[in-house]
Amino acid sequence: MKSGMKLLAAAALCGAALGAQAQVSQVKVWAAACANCHGTNGKAQPGMISLAGRDKAELVQKMQAYKKGELPATIMHQISKGYTDEQIELIAAHFAGLPK
Repeated sequence: MKSGMKLLAAAALCGAALGAQAQVSQVKVWAAACANCHGTNGKAQPGMISLAGRDKAELVQKMQAYKKGELPATIMHQISKGYTDEQIELIAAHFAGLPK
């Protein structure tokens, strides 16, 4: 491979890595909004539901149910409507990947 091609390939890999890192950072920003009720890193105080280590599919299902108005809520129905389905998937994956 010529040096110019190697440089282009390296630049493409760096760009992809930066894009992935930016996405991870954005997911953390979205997830931080949950800390008010569900605790830092999804570890809630007694009386609230912890999100850390929960099943991703369950988290997605509940968020979608709140978004559609299928579950009673005081505020979750409003919060959930602020996220796209893809964002909900990413946030759920984030919390599912955290230790309980």
